[in-house]
Amino acid sequence: MAFAKARYMYFLSAAAHPLQRKKLAVSLQRKIKRHTAAIQGENGNVESAMVLIPLLILFLIAIELIIATNLRNGDVAMAQGEASRRAISGQIYASDEVVELSSPDRFAHIRLLITHRRTTLPQIVPGLIALMGGSPSTDVKGVAIMEPIN
Repeated sequence: MAFAKARYMYFLSAAAHPLQRKKLAVSLQRKIKRHTAAIQGENGNVESAMVLIPLLILFLIAIELIIATNLRNGDVAMAQGEASRRAISGQIYASDEVVELSSPDRFAHIRLLITHRRTTLPQIVPGLIALMGGSPSTDVKGVAIMEPIN
């Protein structure tokens, strides 16, 4: 900016005609005002912040919900797989439940194995889950029919 001003001052002193000097001076003043107004003007900053901050929070909330849903779906698949594997092999852990079902056939003995799986969720927006009244974890169950062991 200082170089441009010095250049215009040189042209003002070297210009022979007074009308030419006046045009250059007016041009210089307009450019200085335009650049000063562009530097000092903050008309769009507040509006941008008022739009961008809630939009960023909304984006983070959406990402957190997507992550929670995908982790829950993965946990459901893993719990169901564990239940099927344990029901076939006959392994029962202390945290598992075994439910006896009555059958019309007196020779059939049906038992269900229910497994539990709990995983904590990552928090992208701090306090969002507490604000909604929940806990940051998924609790899923897997169910399988136990095979009779001979």
